Parts: sequence; structure tokens; C-alpha cells
Amino acid sequence: MTDDDLVARYAAEAKAAMSAEASRRIDEMTDPVVEERLRTTPLLNFIGGDEFVPALLSRLGDVRAALDGHGGGIAVTSLDWAEDDGTQLDLVLDLTGACLSCGAAPGTLEGVKTDLEGDDEISRIRFSSALLDTFDELGREFILAHGAVEFV
Repeated sequence: MTDDDLVARYAAEAKAAMSAEASRRIDEMTDPVVEERLRTTPLLNFIGGDEFVPALLSRLGDVRAALDGHGGGIAVTSLDWAEDDGTQLDLVLDLTGACLSCGAAPGTLEGVKTDLEGDDEISRIRFSSALLDTFDELGREFILAHGAVEFV
């Protein structure tokens, strides 16, 4: 076994352990029956209602544990239909709560984007440029240079 193989093995084990812990935390904080209903009901049914954001949250993976566990969340600042046949959403989101000033916010944004864009009903996730004002100068420069997210 080479050093690279060993590093890859430990990285895979660490990722699996972190994912298991995230799942455990999400399970502790949510009602599985409600989560299943939110996750399996088309987003179209929730547009304009109080359950739209919870339905989005139900579609998140491990990043949800960070949002829920650290007193943060997401808010929808813009909702449009993608330019295709009107079956996919183009969303602009904002972070809420403690996530606004967190140093891990760039990773959180990427996780939210990746998870939600993996949903068949969502075409694109972008973030409100107002979020950039919540970062210090170094954080703002970092996310603009290295973040795999778009601000509008």
C-alpha cells in the first residue's frame, strides 16, 4: 500500500464517519415522517407556502446538520422558472441566523448548492449578493476567488 493509498483510505473513512454523524444529528432534530413527506412531494406544491423552505431543507444532505446544529438556515430571495419547459426552479438563496457570520459559510454555500442542484426540480442555485456584506474582507475575497457559487 502506497502513501497515497493510505491517505485516500483514511479520507474515505473520515468522510463516511462525518456523514454518519451528520445523519444522526439530522435524525435527532427532525420528524422522519414529515421529512419524507417534504422530500417526496413536488416542490411546486409548496411554492408560496410556509413549507417551501422546509421542503428545500429536506433535500439537503450532510450540510443540513451544520445549518440546523449551528442555528442557521436558508431563505429564498428569488424564485423563477428555468428557461426550459418550466419544470425546474432557478433559486436565489440567502443564509439566515448564525450562518451569516460563520467562517465555514463558504463550504456551507457550496454544500447547499451541490445538494439542491442534484434535485431534478431545481435547475440552478445562486446566492444573494447581500451575503457578501456579512463576510469580512478576507472571507469575501476567499469566497469570490475560490467558492464554487455565484452571487447575484
